[in-house]
Amino acid sequence: MSFPDSSWKVAWITGASSGIGRELASLLDTRAGKVVVSARSSEKLDKLAAGSQAIKPYPLDVTDETAVSACVDSIESDLGPIDLAVFCAGTWAIMDQGEIDIDAIRSGVEVNYMGVVNALAALVPRMRERGQGHVAIVASVAGYRGLPRATAYGPTKAALINLAETLKSELEPFGITVSVVNPGFVDTPMTSDNPFPMPGIMPADKAAQALLAGLEKRRFEIIFPRGFVYAVKLLRILPYRLFFWYVSRTMIDKKG
Repeated sequence: MSFPDSSWKVAWITGASSGIGRELASLLDTRAGKVVVSARSSEKLDKLAAGSQAIKPYPLDVTDETAVSACVDSIESDLGPIDLAVFCAGTWAIMDQGEIDIDAIRSGVEVNYMGVVNALAALVPRMRERGQGHVAIVASVAGYRGLPRATAYGPTKAALINLAETLKSELEPFGITVSVVNPGFVDTPMTSDNPFPMPGIMPADKAAQALLAGLEKRRFEIIFPRGFVYAVKLLRILPYRLFFWYVSRTMIDKKG
């Protein structure tokens, strides 16, 4: 299968005010015609755009379905068709063992999952009509299996992986490429307060380079850092009995 040139005319990144999204926008600044950055903080987006060649800020709350649709309308009216969209917006909350925090869980679903769905609903019909486009959904290795203290996070990432798998088969006949991004630990504001070891943690700029390389090769699953992710993939194939034995021995605080 041959792929078109990877110099995108209009790239759109959500969650671009920090972390991987911000670093990816900086990398695309010299590779795409226009790089649209969205996040809730207009101040951070303006700082990112200052001095850039191609970055254009479009502030947005991805949980607002109407606002997402209007944002896509504005981008395509102002700059032209979006041919690459990378959905990086996300939230992360650690929960104590056995805790069910409804507000944290609802926030995770609205930002991590529905934020992507809102963007897809606004953009995919346009890409289908044009017969081309590339959407990349940033999930996580935390979506591979259910892990302790990730009640508000892991299930949303598992849902995104499943969504990407579904969309790949459905959208490919319309000329739309679908990628799912499953990072391990990346040094971002979202992980800065984690109170546990983070094996193989990767600088955000290196993570963005790995993400861009995967996008340019039109990979379905883009992973980094590879060594850590492959190790976590082993948990994905363990039978339940072995998986829960491993989790109970290594991840559960018996005093909690």
